[in-house]
Amino acid sequence: MKKFKVVSLGCRTNQYEGQAFHDQLTQMGYEKARDHESADLCIVNTCTVTESADSSSRHEIRQLHRQNPGAKIVVTGCYAERQPETVKQIEGVTHVISNKDKEQLLDIVFPEEEVPEFSIKNFDAHTRAFVKAQDGCNSFCTYCIIPYVRGRSKSRTTDDVLAEVKQLIANGYKEIVLTGINIGDFDGNIPAGQKPDRLADLIRAVDQVPGLERLRVSSIDPDEVDEDLADAILNGKHTCPSMHIVLQSGSNVILKRMNRKYTRQIFQSTVDKLRKANPDFTFTTDIIVGFPGETDADHQETLAVMRETNFAKVHMFPYSDRPRTRAATYPNKVHPTVIKQRKQEVMHLAEQQSYLLRDRYVGRKMTILTESLDESRPGEISGHTTNFLQVWIPAHSYQANQLVEVELVSNTPSGLLGKVVY
Repeated sequence: MKKFKVVSLGCRTNQYEGQAFHDQLTQMGYEKARDHESADLCIVNTCTVTESADSSSRHEIRQLHRQNPGAKIVVTGCYAERQPETVKQIEGVTHVISNKDKEQLLDIVFPEEEVPEFSIKNFDAHTRAFVKAQDGCNSFCTYCIIPYVRGRSKSRTTDDVLAEVKQLIANGYKEIVLTGINIGDFDGNIPAGQKPDRLADLIRAVDQVPGLERLRVSSIDPDEVDEDLADAILNGKHTCPSMHIVLQSGSNVILKRMNRKYTRQIFQSTVDKLRKANPDFTFTTDIIVGFPGETDADHQETLAVMRETNFAKVHMFPYSDRPRTRAATYPNKVHPTVIKQRKQEVMHLAEQQSYLLRDRYVGRKMTILTESLDESRPGEISGHTTNFLQVWIPAHSYQANQLVEVELVSNTPSGLLGKVVY
């Protein structure tokens, strides 16, 4: 039986696409190669959101070629879209597939074979399954290359998304995460003349699928959380009281230079609205450090928003120029030493704030959905509450994907410790 390896870097949309390649190949009779096994086909779904992502993409391609001599190396994704000629010159690469042709990747590699539909039925090594509802972006933030490499926003039909969700639930998944490059742009992509489904409509439809236990929505901008969307999330049967709402900066001056469509006040109003409706509602976010022209006062405003919001988790990105973006031409670049210092301050405060947030829940009883065992913590298994707090419990006979009621007995830097309630 022929073997394959799929490596996906970056966003959840890439992770979804990598799983779709995996499922297609499995249906074609291929088998996933184990770590020590050599593969006949390797697919790398690359990322280009930062210089570090570019470097990681090149590293993965070269490593797969070294470890799998003679294999077809097929490269796709955003770095391959932005730098196809560079990727073609990397030793071992046999195919470079553009993002617009990504769903036909295996048709291109195997023109003589019948290729299954590009969709997912499982989500390997994950308890929660990501379902791509939307792709592309129309925002053109000044720092971001994604609209140039992913193209304009386009949505799947609600029916297609529902069919995939039902298949995943039938295969045992309890938690679904609706994802996209800019999922707030979801428009249902239904026939002309009909009112398109918006994201709130999609959430309500997925929330009704029998067997679903938890429903989350991936990264979204604060101005996209309107009354209808807030209602769908706050009043759903299975929707989780936790959202990844993007901040990027707490400074209105920097947000305007980034071409973000909201202000610090809109962000805080969105958070306040959800938290007022449900005090247990938690938030994760993205923050860019060192955007061109960012002063210390701008940076302090970001730290102030972090203190006010008390994020459960912060994804921090040091700014790096992306060719073809407007920000790459901006003057007043922040010195790398200053970026490093601000990065450390954001990371330290994020850890401090998430610890304080978790501390409020010690003594509470909550339900977690268990995840994969972690080799670094033998005898324990972790899971997340509906509001995305990580909890560790004794493993005993527990496996991934089990709902377990726990009492939260103490807090640690790596998460809450729980005692199983029998």
